[in-house]
Amino acid sequence: MPSMSHPLTIILTTAIAAGIGYYIGKSTGLRKAEEVADLKEPTKDNGGVVDDELTAKSSAEGAEEWESDDDTGDLSSFPELTDDCKMVFVVRTDLGMTKGKIAAQCGHATLACYKAATRAVPSLVKRWETYGQTKIAVQCKGGEEELLELQAKALSLGVVARVIHDAGRTQIAAGSATVLGLGPAPRSAVDLISGHLKLL
Repeated sequence: MPSMSHPLTIILTTAIAAGIGYYIGKSTGLRKAEEVADLKEPTKDNGGVVDDELTAKSSAEGAEEWESDDDTGDLSSFPELTDDCKMVFVVRTDLGMTKGKIAAQCGHATLACYKAATRAVPSLVKRWETYGQTKIAVQCKGGEEELLELQAKALSLGVVARVIHDAGRTQIAAGSATVLGLGPAPRSAVDLISGHLKLL
């Protein structure tokens, strides 16, 4: 007659083997994903970003999205690359967006800037990730014109700058420029662009 510890031994052995298998599979999958990402050719990322509602609408209607190619700067021209990095969201306050709408638009800006910066300046993205992923939201009271002026200034300094356009299905007119995402970039570079703006 087998001892009482035999079923317990089988259960423990199975659980340990399953746990080890899970972690081996997970690390192998991550390595393969990195290898695939390295093999893929970089895709051209167009400028003006639209939120997912507009992308779905454009796809459904067969319309082309309007976008700019000049959204990623070259930070090699900026002298100070030793300070910490941050991402800034310049939010238009003249549109009357609710807090939830602003949060959604800043979310779009985060992803757009992160994707562009990962391709353009991966070392800065790593530094930004290592030191807390600082994100700051500031007010833009001058409308779309001021937003575009700030974007032009950012690009002249070599800072990633992405303007988000809304689909217009909830609170604001379709195609409205809602948020300008800046960075991640050195604090000193971003402050030259948005340092004068008040916190949101």
